[in-house]
Amino acid sequence: MKYTVVHLINLINEIGEAETVKALSDFRCPLASDVESFLHNKAIDFARKGWAQTHLVFLSVHGETVLVGYFTLASKIITVPAKNVSKSVKKRISNFSTYDSTIDAYYLSAPLIAQLGKNYYNGYNKLIAGKDLLAIACDKVSNIQLDVGGRFAYVECEDKPALIEFYKNQGFIEFNRRHLDMDEAELLSGQLLVQLLRHFKSKAWN
Repeated sequence: MKYTVVHLINLINEIGEAETVKALSDFRCPLASDVESFLHNKAIDFARKGWAQTHLVFLSVHGETVLVGYFTLASKIITVPAKNVSKSVKKRISNFSTYDSTIDAYYLSAPLIAQLGKNYYNGYNKLIAGKDLLAIACDKVSNIQLDVGGRFAYVECEDKPALIEFYKNQGFIEFNRRHLDMDEAELLSGQLLVQLLRHFKSKAWN
């Protein structure tokens, strides 16, 4: 299937904010209430303020263009404890990070795939696999890094075996865990978020 990725800001500029809000209002993600809430209540504001940028994934079905999912990217600096990763990962990280010997950890600038979710409205979730939505997000990150540099991206997910296994199957490795912020605790279960990192090969030399 051929998916079309549209930057949220571009959609607003094309059809206006009111129509964009209407277009997003049917998005449903019952498996992740935080993903649904973000798109409805925060995505536009975060985009305007430059805090995080949302990308909408559409598919044409029987002549109708439908929203099948979305992802949001943000620029972050993360702390990667050296004890939590293998020697090979340390070697890769060392080329893109600053090592702090006092805490035995690396400070790494990397894009965060902050939100990732399929649209369950009207069964649209069946039109895209989770791994394909993640692959589109990772491809976007990789293309951005052709211009700005970098080879890593990371995600954060709830401490649920199925979620952790999903990301690990797509090439991510766990490197840390952090406590939920107050606003996150209102929408998520548990007390911790699992942080997972992925290294990308350079497209420049393919």
